[in-house]
Formats: sequence, structure tokens, C-alpha cells
Amino acid sequence: MLQPRSLTRYLHAIFSKANVTDSIYDSHKQGLVDILKCAPTKAAVAAALASWSSIDFEAEVMKRNLCAVAVRSFEEADRHPHARQTVNNESVYVRKIGDAPRRILSGTEFARALDGIRVLDLTRVLAGPVCGRTLAAHGADTLLVTSPNLPSLPLLDMDTSRGKRTTQLDLRDPKDKETLQSLVKDADVFLQAYRPGGLQGLGFGPEEVAKARPGIVYGTLSAYGFSGALKDAKGFDSLLQAIGGMNVAEAQAYKDYVLANGGNVNDFPPHRSLPMQALDHATGYLLAFGIISALCRTITEGGSYEVHVSLGATLHWVRSLGYLSPEEAYKNGEPLPPRGVPLDTEVAGFSTKIEQAVPDAGVQSGPVYHNITAIRHAAVMSKTKVCIGEAPMRLDAHLPVWLKRP
Repeated sequence: MLQPRSLTRYLHAIFSKANVTDSIYDSHKQGLVDILKCAPTKAAVAAALASWSSIDFEAEVMKRNLCAVAVRSFEEADRHPHARQTVNNESVYVRKIGDAPRRILSGTEFARALDGIRVLDLTRVLAGPVCGRTLAAHGADTLLVTSPNLPSLPLLDMDTSRGKRTTQLDLRDPKDKETLQSLVKDADVFLQAYRPGGLQGLGFGPEEVAKARPGIVYGTLSAYGFSGALKDAKGFDSLLQAIGGMNVAEAQAYKDYVLANGGNVNDFPPHRSLPMQALDHATGYLLAFGIISALCRTITEGGSYEVHVSLGATLHWVRSLGYLSPEEAYKNGEPLPPRGVPLDTEVAGFSTKIEQAVPDAGVQSGPVYHNITAIRHAAVMSKTKVCIGEAPMRLDAHLPVWLKRP
């Protein structure tokens, strides 16, 4: 039996022999070991990968619906059929998916822009939760719904769930599925980031949700987009950086800087990861922007809408913004803090303390953390304040019910 910790240690890496980057989830790691038919050690994996071409291994992995990609340069990425098929796709795609009367505003003077809006947040890990967190910061009653059967990332979940309420439902359980169907009928936004087609099979695809709740905005986050050769493939930020050319470009820029300053680059790897999940964060904010735009259309035009964003489309958009010179990026820029604790002075200056939310009555008590320190929301609105909010600190702190609308 392969232990999760050993899988994480040995398989979450980029192996230079085949230039393949892999998954972070244990089920995917087990699948990769099964393909390679080797022991779950770094040496064994590297040796097994050496007998594959990176492109062939990528194809076999995707055929099995797992996550691993070949590392490419921008030039190689642009030659991929998917890149050619999606090069003109919008970074935020909005389409009408149903008819509905125009949303009527109550005329109440709200403290925040999204007060009274109800959001069902069925997302995990980063980009989707960042979107839901942003909507909550602007006043939406955001209910994060996760499965008790899927792994969690507690420290990340604490940050991305602030301002939300959290509950867990097993959609394979008829009673829990019925509960979600009931929540949909009174929701304004349905936000999901599961694998392409994953929720359609359970009856929660865009058209099904729009039929159950005319006037809803359905937010979809995918890895590669709604069209193209890879539209059904699974993926996440690190994979898109690799397959999309970012890692190679970062490595080359750093080499150029070191060479220009008299350094030796003989032992430098041909790939270099970004120091943060830039695609995740940017895509989450773009999705929030698209959802707010679609909500405005429900007021001015009526109808139900799907908003689709993808990590791949965000990557193309980021590339279109241009590049810093190696000198500016690595010499003139401020270096990253060497550690997270204690907080760097600059980071502390734009951080805030978030208190733990009180769980709903009737919910079994969980761990007590009291508070966390987190980066403040960036947006400063001219008329409505951004809500700092509280953090549930767990994924099952609340009942699956809506709050009363203001």
C-alpha cells in the first residue's frame, strides 16, 4: 500500500529526463505509478520516465483522465492543436443559457455591492474559492459546499473560505442531493470548478440549474477552456504553467540575468516555477468580475447566464500583457520574504486579522483557532465597503440553509 506522504514526496516534482510535471493528489499519483509500473520512489519514477518521450507519457496520462503534462516552451505550446484552436477565446466568456424576467431591485440602500445575493460555491483548492471569497467580500451570502469524501487542504481552506459559510453534502446520497436542489431554487449564483462534465452527470449542469432557477448566473472554471482539443482534460495551475510555456520562459529569463551579471548557468534546470499560483488567483478574480457583469445583465436584460473562465485563457491573457526584462525582474524588484513567519514588514502592512466564525447551533464543534492573519482584500470601492468577515476555519461549520435576505 502506497502511503500518501511518500507519494507526495516522490512524485510531486518535475523530472528532467522526460520533462513531465505531475499531479498533487494521491489518486493521481497512484495512477501515474500504475502507468510507469515502478516503485513510488523518486529514483524509480525518474528511471521509468526515461523510457518514455514526454509527449507520449502526457498522451497516456490524459487518456486515463489523470494529470501530467510535458513541459513546453512558449513556441512549443503555441504549436499544440489546442492552442491554435483556442487562441481567440475570451478570458471571460459569458453566454445566455435561458430566459427569465429581469431581476427587480428592492430599492434598499445596501452597505455592500452584493448584499442580498446568494452564492452556492462548489469549488475547491484555489481559483474557484478565490472567486467565492471575493463575492463574499462584497456582501454576497456565500455558502461553500464541499464533499466529505474528497481531501481538503486545511490551511488553504481557512484563507479562501473567509467571509463564507461552509457545509458539506455528499451528492451520491439522495437526501443530500435533494438538499442541494432545494438550495439551487433560491440561489442567485451557482459556482463550480469540478472536472468538465462532472456535475452534469448529477443533474447540476448549466442548463439544468438554469431550468430549476431561472435568472441564475452559473460560473464555470476549467483548466483548458470550453473548446479545443483539451477541453475535457483535468488540470490545475502548475500544469498550465508547464504545458503553456511559463516555466521555460521563467528559467530562460533567470539564466539571461545570471549570465549578464557574470554568473555560471551550466547546472541550471530548463524550467523554473513561478513563486505563486498566479493563474489561480488571476482566474478567480476574472470569474468574480464575469459573474458580477452577468448579474448586471439579469437586471438590465433578464435571462440566465453561464460565465466561463479557464486557467489556459488566463495564461494567454497574462502573456499578452508583456514581460519584465530579466534585470528588472531579478535585480531591481523586491525579493520575496525568506519565510512566512514572522511576517515581513511590508506583508504585515497589508494584512489583517480574521476572527473565527461561530458555528451554527446544532453543528458538531470542531477545532478552535481563534483567528488567522490574512492579506486584506485589494479592492477599495468608492461607495460600498469591502467586508473583512470571519473565517469558519473548517469545511462543515454551518447548516445547508440560506440566511434571510436583507
